[in-house]
Amino acid sequence: MHRYELVSGIIFTIVALAQLTRTLLGWPAQVSSFNVPIWWSGLAFLIAGTMAVWAFRSAARSPTSI
Repeated sequence: MHRYELVSGIIFTIVALAQLTRTLLGWPAQVSSFNVPIWWSGLAFLIAGTMAVWAFRSAARSPTSI
């Protein structure tokens, strides 16, 4: 599970950084005819960042088995 947790942490980190970038730069996002509010990206940053930290901590605790 060590490798899975590391890959999950990396993916969540990339998603969190993308959401933070959208929040800071104010990039517009639209799904069909719905304009996605900027604050949703701030919330998504917090959620993805939390999951990234969780994955990295879990990877640090799990035994390395290859």
